[in-house]
Amino acid sequence: MRITDIQRCEVRPGRLVEWTLSPATVAVATALPEDSRRPAYIQESHIRTARSVREDGLFVPTWLGTAFDIPGPVDLDGLQEALRAWTVRHETLRSGFRWAGEELRRFTLDAADVTLSREDVGDFPDADDLVRHLQDRFDTVADALRWPNLIYTAVVRDDGVSVYMAFDHSNVDAYSLHRIAAEIHELYEAGPAEVAADHPAPAASYVDFCEIERADADGIDGRHAVVERWREFIHRCDGTLPGFPVDLGLEPGGPLPPQRMLCEPLADADEAAAFEAYCRPYGGSLVGLLAATALIVHELGGQSVYRTVVPFHTRVKSRWNDSVGWYVGGAPIEVPVGPGPGFRDTLRAVRAELQANRPLSRMPLARVLSLLGADFRPTSPDLYSIVSYVDARDIPGAERWAELKAHGLLRVSYGDQVCVWVNRLHEGLWLASRYPDTDVAAKNLRLYVERLRDHIASVAHGSLPAAS
Repeated sequence: MRITDIQRCEVRPGRLVEWTLSPATVAVATALPEDSRRPAYIQESHIRTARSVREDGLFVPTWLGTAFDIPGPVDLDGLQEALRAWTVRHETLRSGFRWAGEELRRFTLDAADVTLSREDVGDFPDADDLVRHLQDRFDTVADALRWPNLIYTAVVRDDGVSVYMAFDHSNVDAYSLHRIAAEIHELYEAGPAEVAADHPAPAASYVDFCEIERADADGIDGRHAVVERWREFIHRCDGTLPGFPVDLGLEPGGPLPPQRMLCEPLADADEAAAFEAYCRPYGGSLVGLLAATALIVHELGGQSVYRTVVPFHTRVKSRWNDSVGWYVGGAPIEVPVGPGPGFRDTLRAVRAELQANRPLSRMPLARVLSLLGADFRPTSPDLYSIVSYVDARDIPGAERWAELKAHGLLRVSYGDQVCVWVNRLHEGLWLASRYPDTDVAAKNLRLYVERLRDHIASVAHGSLPAAS
């Protein structure tokens, strides 16, 4: 699905209804004992970062969400039961954290204790007013420092409803968002009686994954090979994690800047297929995008080595495929780009780096940083800049995303990094990016995207020699 922000996801006027976890559910959660399963390092880092930035006097919303349509007259009772059944199915959505001094302690509701409260908010004849209201509500409810931190809404019209759902990032990643529309449609179409009778089997629990991953991470020390590799990488990044290596017009040591959003098509279906075919001998489109990025940022910024952290999913076992959670790690790569290497040489260099370093993504970076002993007190929601790639065509329901106006939603607020997401959809490649709101950054991000589009097109249309 297309990744965008709520301002660009085709919100239309209608009557707004919202669902949150009920007061009875919250009351039960308040009295729950501690769940011994610990937070994932990425969850704890996220929550601590939110607290740190808040203590610095800045509210930085970082929720993720999804939007999709359900056509035809819609039974709101049936939709509510579908939303409740989906929430119950994914344990992380009924699990939260509370502070015990400086420690984060988990609590987890039983499925039977989860109910939703519905509120008819009212009519919104103006789409812009509705967008502002939704964003304000999502900012308030889907906040890392509160619980519950999820909210579901529907905009009701005669021809159907548009569903908008928002979550604190600690519970979802992009892959989780991509699966929601199909799951909710399936539960809604089954009907409340069938859903209640069948009791949809719970998906594998992200809460269980957190405990497994954390136990593994706690088994290493500062002498581990993964820690040493990160130590060397950070040393060559001048003691920090890498940003996007072009001028962003930022004042060193200045306040955290607001961000802008850029999202648009990058290539059509035929160009995407041709680019993939060219890059396949070297590892595919991800390798191609990173290689092209390395060459482009060298042109724009002049660095002789492109250093970045590449995000990878950590769903390394098939049992986690249907699970909602934040299954993401990062691998450092260093790609020489100047002077002289062409695209094929850069493809080979990227492939070699990914093959060597992808296993590092399975070790939580927050654990590594704690072992390095460096002071990485977070001052921004993004520790580093990324270029991410996902081929989303085989995700259940992908063939209907355009018809159902399905989108993945990002909250664009504040940050000093550049984050780029490229999705391969049935209609081609779609790019989304958030970046600092400065004139210099806007100019250089526009140049980057235009040159990336040109590079993909030149490969697709045969302007580069055939891969060997």
